[in-house]
Amino acid sequence: MNAIPVLNLFSQPHGSDFDPTDWNILAQQWYPVARIQDVTDKPQQVILLDVKMALYKTESGSIHLVRDICPHRGVPLTKGWVKGEDLVCPYHGLHYNTDGKCVKIPAQPELTQISDRFSLTKFPVVLRYGLIWTSLFGRNVTDANFPNLDTWDNGEHQAILPPYVDIGGSSGRQLEGFIDVAHFAWVHSASFADADNPVVQKYSTVRTDYGLHTEYVSDVSNYPHGMQHLAPEGFLWKRVFDVYPPFSAILTIYFPENGVLKILNACCPVSHNKTRLFVPLTRNFDTTGDLEAVYAFNAQIFAEDQDMVESQKPEELPLDISMEAHFEADRSSTTYRRILAEWGLSKRYIV
Repeated sequence: MNAIPVLNLFSQPHGSDFDPTDWNILAQQWYPVARIQDVTDKPQQVILLDVKMALYKTESGSIHLVRDICPHRGVPLTKGWVKGEDLVCPYHGLHYNTDGKCVKIPAQPELTQISDRFSLTKFPVVLRYGLIWTSLFGRNVTDANFPNLDTWDNGEHQAILPPYVDIGGSSGRQLEGFIDVAHFAWVHSASFADADNPVVQKYSTVRTDYGLHTEYVSDVSNYPHGMQHLAPEGFLWKRVFDVYPPFSAILTIYFPENGVLKILNACCPVSHNKTRLFVPLTRNFDTTGDLEAVYAFNAQIFAEDQDMVESQKPEELPLDISMEAHFEADRSSTTYRRILAEWGLSKRYIV
């Protein structure tokens, strides 16, 4: 992939620890910031790349995302409220319509032509996989590198959206851990893997127009330990990873009897060492099973990963391949790092 052109709509927030060039490159991309089901008419704050945004739903049900600051006196709009289709600032009662334009200043009701300087900074909203996606600078949705979770709206597959996970670590480190197959035996031995079966068979990784594609086959079962008996003797598990840089990937796991589980690992880089992780998933088996059990198993696995990600040093994902040692099973990780480096991101950027 080529380096991403930079479009400056506003500057990097004061106090942000991102390298300025990296911030501008990452600001072109699209990320999930919230679950659709969590949006209400009470404005809530979400943060992307250190930019604070107000997310809310109007009376008609339309969802909007604006910078969480009133251009009049700098008060957070998340302290305000929704009235009909307008967002109201709590300090002086200014009304902003769904285009972000100020349409009412109660202190001067005679004003009919209000300056555009009172307009809000609006961000695009894309609804996909139960999530709200946005970009700080990107405006062309057709060029966005959205992950393709093609089973989400398929009637033969059950769509499940667990609670998000907040991680005190970088999105690059988290994503790389998600596509790492060599850590199963050690990090996930309490959930599904086996510490006595650590060998990683050779696998293939190829670059694609969206990122990279990896296919890995092994005898490591994906069933929880209490359900390992469901796997036929000698069954080989195929896991396919499709990575959509910068911070999304889909894992497809092929179960016995033509079962297919797809897990989307989608990071919102809140800050340089803070990640909000969203994990939509689909399955075409056990579709009437207990969702709480799915949530619990999902939470256990990501908690196991979280402990590693939050303790890694450096916090940054080193894009200079020579900065850390690698073995053959790291081929997906090193390919991922090379792609980010080719985008023009720093060799040791903070994310």
